[in-house]
Amino acid sequence: MQMVFFFSDKVVLLFDFWNVHSPGGMVLSVLVILLLSVLYETVKIGKAKVLRRAILAIPRSLSQESLAEQDEGSSDSSRTQHGTTQGRWFLYHVSQTLLHVIQVVVGYMVMLAVMSYNAWIFLGVIVGSVLGYFVVFPLLNVG
Repeated sequence: MQMVFFFSDKVVLLFDFWNVHSPGGMVLSVLVILLLSVLYETVKIGKAKVLRRAILAIPRSLSQESLAEQDEGSSDSSRTQHGTTQGRWFLYHVSQTLLHVIQVVVGYMVMLAVMSYNAWIFLGVIVGSVLGYFVVFPLLNVG
C-alpha cells in the first residue's frame, strides 16, 4: 500500500469490490467521491439550518427563568404552549441527530477514500467540498 500521494488509474476504494483499474473507472470513481463530498457539505449546512430553526421555534417567553416563574402560578395555556414547544424541540433534536449520523458516515467514507493516497481521489474530494460549500451555503440564508 502506498503511503504517499500518487497519480494512477489503479486503486481499491473503501470496499474490495470497488477496484478501479482503468482511466474510465477512475473518472467515475472521482465523480462518485466528488458527489460524496458535496453530500457531506450539504448535510453540514442542513444541520446548521435545522439548529437555526430549532432556536427560532422556542419563544423567548419560555426561557429557563420564565419557566420557573410560570410553574409557580402557571395556567393551562402556558402548560400547553410549553408542551408544544418541547415537542417541536424534540423533533428538531431527532432531525439533527439523524443528520449528524449521516454526516459522520459520509465524512468517514470520504476520509477513507483520501487515505487511498490516490491524488485523483484527493482532488475529487477537494473539488467536491468547494462545489458543495459554494452551492449550498447560500441556502442557509445567513443574515
